Amino acid sequence: MNHTSINCFLPPHMLTSIIEMGTDQQRQKAILTVRQTNQFRSQRLALAGQAAAGPEVEKGGVKYRIVYSANFQANLPGTIVRQEGSPPTGDHATDEAYDGAGATYDLYWNAFQRNSIDDNGMKMVSTVHYQKSYDNAFWNGEQMVYGDGDEDLPTNQRLFNRFTIAIDVIGHELTHGVTQYSSNLTYLNQSGALNESFSDVFGSLVKQNHLGQTAAAADWIIGQGLFTDNVKGVGIRSMMAPGTAYNDPILGKDPQPAHMKDYVSTTDDSGGVHINSGIPNHAFYLAAVALGGYAWEKAGRIWYTSLQRIAPTASFQDAANLTYSVAAELYGQNSLEQQAIARAWDGVGITVSGQQPPVTNPGCLPALLKLIRMRTG
Repeated sequence: MNHTSINCFLPPHMLTSIIEMGTDQQRQKAILTVRQTNQFRSQRLALAGQAAAGPEVEKGGVKYRIVYSANFQANLPGTIVRQEGSPPTGDHATDEAYDGAGATYDLYWNAFQRNSIDDNGMKMVSTVHYQKSYDNAFWNGEQMVYGDGDEDLPTNQRLFNRFTIAIDVIGHELTHGVTQYSSNLTYLNQSGALNESFSDVFGSLVKQNHLGQTAAAADWIIGQGLFTDNVKGVGIRSMMAPGTAYNDPILGKDPQPAHMKDYVSTTDDSGGVHINSGIPNHAFYLAAVALGGYAWEKAGRIWYTSLQRIAPTASFQDAANLTYSVAAELYGQNSLEQQAIARAWDGVGITVSGQQPPVTNPGCLPALLKLIRMRTG
């Protein structure tokens, strides 16, 4: 059975919490969002892994973006409101969707020489103003769809801003498309959590690249700016500290673990794909910070190469072994880069198969060898 689901940004456990703890209006919106999202599941299953038609692009580095407006209806794609090369419209959602798609294209092309979502110049299609105050964003197998958040609720009850407001949300969802055209990770249990994690990794890299941030300077928050001031939280997830992104009376507490000892076994959310993704997320964060500099240069290169090769049903252990092996290919066996990958996975409770004992402080080796030679004559 193909366990592929529509790839929505907002995790189901958050909507469930709103239904249980929210006001009548908040509950009604959450229920409507769940129903609207479910309408696309059969379509997403049919499209998963299929090659969508795109324009002929002879060389990489040529973006092809089209933004539509659904005009607060459900029909896709809608009416064209901006396309490649046209000036800003002044509509925030339209221009953010256009710019975010461009920033995502730029990261993949400049850092990894990937020519759009399918690596073949696929046009990047987005639809904004989907339904009335839809609380989500998703990749449906062919294009992006964005809701406007809680704009129709009273100010003191609003939880979410428009879903184009955070550039890493855009990068996250478009990366579901990249995964679809790469490994097509099965959206269930650990392979599903890896699917979500790869989207968080590259969504964060889109933001860091756009802002020119190093790994050390980045906040590693996914979805910063998506919450209104009524919510006690900084974003949907934290790669630096999974489980700490929010703690709110209505949304609940961030349930993500950072370590295998806290792995959540559940049948909800396709086996906890939005929850257990915190573990590989944190492994990437540890690797990126250890390697230093810009995270897309080394850690990102290792993860991107691994995404092209990873098996559809891969486990966390498989991902750890693969990234460790890829690090050796790119930077050398037992290189500092490979050791950093091993230590990162060890930091989340996963021991890489075939791991060599790490050199804890290679900078001390020359002096230590000199001392040994002196003492042995």
